[in-house]
Amino acid sequence: MSDNITAGLPAVLDETNPSASFGMTYTAPDGRRYRYARAGAVALVVGNLLQSSAQDTGDQNIAATAAAVGATSITTAAMTVTANQYAGGYVTVTVTPGLGSTYRIKSHAAYTAAAATFELEEPIQVALTATSTLDFVANPYNLVVVFPITPTGVPVGVAVNDLAINGYGWIQVAGPCNIKNDAAGALTVGVQVMPSTSVAGNIRLGTAGLPVIGNAITGIAASVNGLVFLNIS
Repeated sequence: MSDNITAGLPAVLDETNPSASFGMTYTAPDGRRYRYARAGAVALVVGNLLQSSAQDTGDQNIAATAAAVGATSITTAAMTVTANQYAGGYVTVTVTPGLGSTYRIKSHAAYTAAAATFELEEPIQVALTATSTLDFVANPYNLVVVFPITPTGVPVGVAVNDLAINGYGWIQVAGPCNIKNDAAGALTVGVQVMPSTSVAGNIRLGTAGLPVIGNAITGIAASVNGLVFLNIS
């Protein structure tokens, strides 16, 4: 299947098995854009603003072992991960050699406090040594959650239909989108909006310190749904 689809509105999906890859895009004729995602441990409700799964700081600043240019796997110092926890996600090099390189992870086994080997989608471009350090980052569209009042990840989209726990389907990331304003106050047309700091999954007037996810297309009263022009991705 292509990594991008351009057609009518996407089908309403709540799948138990994936039919597309995480992050695959779907663009409607009017420019509304969607990405394929998987719900996390809490069911999602239509209109929820969504966040990527919370970062795992224990899988950052991990020492690498030597890997030559052209290698298609990376082995690390001791880690604890479940099987394919980072499949479809990324490993990025944070300390030279190899600084700035980011590779997509294809697959890996489970490890408990042991050296871990990750198979990659593309070959190593700059050789790694034992002084290289790595951060592991899950695919942002895998195990998405309702955006909490204290962020633990990044905005990834808005639920366009209900999704069961671990369900797969489309979420909206750009264009006119129905989403709920929180009780903090009315929104006027054109203002920037951000995640609510009082109601999970809602929005509020944009202020410093949180990411802007779009602009109000119309005025939206407090505690009421309205149209926002999303510009998440």
